[in-house]
Amino acid sequence: MKKLKPFDYVLIVGVIILALIFVLVLAHKNKIFSKSPVEDTKKIAFQVMLRGVTFTSDKSPFEVGEKSFITIRNVPYTELEVIDVVYQPKKIMMPTGDSKKPFIVVNDYAVPYQYDFVVTLIDDAKITKDGVVVGGNKIKTGLPIVLEGFDYRFAGTVANVKVLNDEDLAIVKQMRIQAKKAKLAENEKKFEEAQAANKSKQAK
Repeated sequence: MKKLKPFDYVLIVGVIILALIFVLVLAHKNKIFSKSPVEDTKKIAFQVMLRGVTFTSDKSPFEVGEKSFITIRNVPYTELEVIDVVYQPKKIMMPTGDSKKPFIVVNDYAVPYQYDFVVTLIDDAKITKDGVVVGGNKIKTGLPIVLEGFDYRFAGTVANVKVLNDEDLAIVKQMRIQAKKAKLAENEKKFEEAQAANKSKQAK
């Protein structure tokens, strides 16, 4: 076996150092190109479509101003504020026999407790070239998402995403004020009904 000279040891060490530098540089480049740089941080609103939600209560499980816990791709994220709720009973198309208007859309009475919801939530998002990112997830149309509250848990998909400008934020503020007024009016009505019921009992 040939005996190594001091120069050989220096050469081996040099090769190892160069190999390590190459690996580190390559890893750094991959890290740079694998992540889109953050261009800005802004408020976004995204709508979640919930189809065929079944509930028998006369009150919507979602209320404007309240918060719903969000799970994205089966990973818990956080609570987000609900800024708008739209829902309607399940619909079907019925033939009319009229050639000018062959079909009409009516409530599906075969499933009286099923509703389609569109719930709008607001959040802070990082804006990148690839889209908006919240909680490390890109929020895009079609993304599976779960909304959960004290007494509900519904799975749906993202139906729309919008980066909010100043005008949009002003509208959101007005919606919050209206929701608070509606809640206050509802509480006052309940209080008046309770007082009336107590007076009726006392009169008997």
